[in-house]
Amino acid sequence: MPLHQGPRPSHDDDRDRRRLAVNPFHGAANPLGGMTEAPPAHRLSDSPLPPETAYRLVHDELMLDGNARLNLATFVTTWMEPQAGVLMGECRDKNMIDKDEYPRTAELERRCVAMLADLWHAPDPGAAVGCSTTGSSEACMLAGMALKRRWARRNADRYPGSARPNLVMGVNVQVCWEKFCDFWEVEARQVPMEGDRFHLDPQAAAALCDENTIGVVAILGSTFDGSYEPVADLCAALDALRERTGLDVPVHVDGASGAMVAPFLDEELVWDFRLPRVASINTSGHKYGLVYPGVGWALWRDADALPEELVFRVNYLGGDMPTFALNFSRPGAQVVAQYYTFLRLGRDGFRAVQQASRDVAQGIAERIAALGDFRLLTRGDQLPVFAFTTADEVRAYDVFDVSRRLREGGWLVPAYTFPPHREDLSVLRVVCRNGFSAELAELFVEDLERLLPDLRRQPRPLTRDKGAATGFHH
Repeated sequence: MPLHQGPRPSHDDDRDRRRLAVNPFHGAANPLGGMTEAPPAHRLSDSPLPPETAYRLVHDELMLDGNARLNLATFVTTWMEPQAGVLMGECRDKNMIDKDEYPRTAELERRCVAMLADLWHAPDPGAAVGCSTTGSSEACMLAGMALKRRWARRNADRYPGSARPNLVMGVNVQVCWEKFCDFWEVEARQVPMEGDRFHLDPQAAAALCDENTIGVVAILGSTFDGSYEPVADLCAALDALRERTGLDVPVHVDGASGAMVAPFLDEELVWDFRLPRVASINTSGHKYGLVYPGVGWALWRDADALPEELVFRVNYLGGDMPTFALNFSRPGAQVVAQYYTFLRLGRDGFRAVQQASRDVAQGIAERIAALGDFRLLTRGDQLPVFAFTTADEVRAYDVFDVSRRLREGGWLVPAYTFPPHREDLSVLRVVCRNGFSAELAELFVEDLERLLPDLRRQPRPLTRDKGAATGFHH
């Protein structure tokens, strides 16, 4: 006669065992009451879950995201060496702003600023002023505030009573500049695109300047097509403006991407602090600075370019700490990863990495041009980025069809229309980054070529919904 320990299992217990055997993670036995249904998604559940169960639920939902390595829309770094990941894990609990408690992290930030000042030819790299930020958007806000405050000082008799400041830029700027103008009550004066000129024209920019202009923004690497704006020509146009009118307008270079490409691949290009009119520069450490998302850099030529009243000093974390970033609490992990990358690669390493990305971009562009269905706007010979559209004779499909079909294979390639005065132009853009290898590039071109016969045969709709465009990522 069999011996039983405790009461005989009920039918409900049998069902629970079968469910757990099939789905051990999501239905794992829980001393806090078990999990018989999915937890609520929009309110806190009544009881906690075991860590493995919570992890599995989140992990499985994120499986529906796209593969970051196949995302040809984003400029953001999607691959780093494992050692960098280990360092970031060791520093993610350190608050960057607490320089008294974490002095070595603060020292690494200071070294990165000095390295960038040297890279960008500051007159005295030791005297250059700068800081890390959460990205280029925050860095641009800081640079814009400094421009506005310097202008306000010069026009104290007119501002804020009768003078409204303005900022001149190309219509192709990243949306953060439009946000800056809206948030800080600055008029945005934008130079439109014309014909095959897809970025700022120096003479047109100078013509928009007046006594209320706080500065002109030049983009070293346009988000729309990857091209560099002519910073030296812009400075020359503003020098001529000063000679004619006495207006002395500073330049900020938004080098979100190009400021970490041009110093290594285009050393003869003069765009940085070698131009006396350039007052400040920003870049994204998490783009071609080769660091995972969460770090940007803002640098000023010298202390005079950053008004002292924008620097705040606090002592309630211990010690006297100056700060002029917008965010007060953020992890030190990305700054440490930036220093690791500078230390690891050096100039020769950065040159090799960026050249490899440019080679891949130019190689893909040439292959796409050879297909015959597309026309290149840029060729990846500045930023490792290029834009292309359908050839004039193509009628059966457009760039939005191509983007949708590529997504079916896992490739994320944005399709979008250009801003005024070229709203008639719709393009695809490919961003090549470290980790997007020649092998992946070959697979991408093969997949694109494979789609073309079906696209050519599809019936052309009478109307095209422009809202079908894929997201335009920066």
